[in-house]
Amino acid sequence: MAGNFSFDQLKKAVSSGEIDTVLACIVDMQGRLAGKRFLAQYFVDSAHDETHGCNYLLAADIDMEPVPGYKAASWSKGYGDFVMKPDLATLRRIPWLEKTALVICDVLDHHTHDDLPHSPRAILKKQVKRLSERGYIGYFASELEFYLFNETYDSARKKHWQGLDTASPYIGDYQIGITTKEEGVMRRLRNEMEAAGIPIENSKGEWGPGQEEINVRYAEALDMADRHVILKNGAKEIAESEGKAISFMSKYNYGLAGNSSHIHNSLWSADGKTPLFFDKKADWTLSTLGQQWAAGQLKYAKEFTWFLAPYINSYKRFQAGTFAPTKIMWSEDNRTAGFRLCGEGTKGIRMECRIGGADLNPYLAFAALIAAGLAGIDEKLELQKPFVGDAYQASRLPEIPKTLRDATETLAKSKMLKQALGEDVLEHYIHTAKWEQFEYDRRITDWELHRGFERY
Repeated sequence: MAGNFSFDQLKKAVSSGEIDTVLACIVDMQGRLAGKRFLAQYFVDSAHDETHGCNYLLAADIDMEPVPGYKAASWSKGYGDFVMKPDLATLRRIPWLEKTALVICDVLDHHTHDDLPHSPRAILKKQVKRLSERGYIGYFASELEFYLFNETYDSARKKHWQGLDTASPYIGDYQIGITTKEEGVMRRLRNEMEAAGIPIENSKGEWGPGQEEINVRYAEALDMADRHVILKNGAKEIAESEGKAISFMSKYNYGLAGNSSHIHNSLWSADGKTPLFFDKKADWTLSTLGQQWAAGQLKYAKEFTWFLAPYINSYKRFQAGTFAPTKIMWSEDNRTAGFRLCGEGTKGIRMECRIGGADLNPYLAFAALIAAGLAGIDEKLELQKPFVGDAYQASRLPEIPKTLRDATETLAKSKMLKQALGEDVLEHYIHTAKWEQFEYDRRITDWELHRGFERY
């Protein structure tokens, strides 16, 4: 939960005029920052303790439409307040916004001041606590991919998101020459995130024209989720200030590579010094604990896929031959696999879950992976032998759910997630998934009009 700016430093910066605005942000169900811009002096004097927001923010869809049917918030309950409690350990300066600092807030019940159970940050905190009770720290890292466009969001909207000008005209995966053309945004993104206390390891071109990948240094799960959402928000703001646009859609174009968010995860001792997955005498140098953790994630992958792929569009990414997985299995360093073992033979050994798209909410995704991993440990599951070959062509491997409807059905049947997250919390997100499907089912798409306006 590390920012780069203490509260005392903030008070001094406010007094000197270096900071005049503080963003107090919660994370909504879609993984976006939502909150208030405070006059910095008022935040220092009072709002650093708590502020308030409407509880519909955790009961609304991506269009900010209040969704009927939630137990936690509704018109019949009057859409009251919840408490936004700044976690001052997350306080940081935001270099790309003038004289601005940002803090992540926990969402608390207005009456009891307990964590609101269905808030994404509370869901992850609960799973992190489960790890801590066993003497574990979960280290996570999420790789983010996105497309960079020589467009503004306004110009893309006016083009109806068709025929967009990508930052590069052809694929520049790992190519230095072509990605140099994109450095106006990418250099700022690396350096200004670093200055905001989000350590960046590298960026690179990906397998689509104008597609980028940025890699953040691994961290404890909650800290990494905070970094993830600030990075996504900041990337869009930096791009927009440069007259560009960024998209984290899983699949913005049928013929191009999708945007993933691969998640690396491992367990370490409570002091953060001993890797609990590394055993040089074990098969694949993966300890018994690590094998059980991985086996749990494999066993329950279908049940938690929604937490990695929450939208209709998310499932368009799962196509053979696109570096996106289609099968649930693990392999040693094989990019056709749903799960890949990385760092074999070193203390950095870890599992990489390749199922998630860049549209996921990291708090929910990390929580689901932890819950499944702990289930594997508790059940003492045995890890199957690693798959070898092209998983796309393997017919007998279990498949990742192909649609949001499929994923929602398996989510609703998950006894493991009901127990780990809580019945009311799981029901809240099942309702979210069903609403997304309902909204899609009743809409007329451009594809339908193109195909049927004249020919039906």
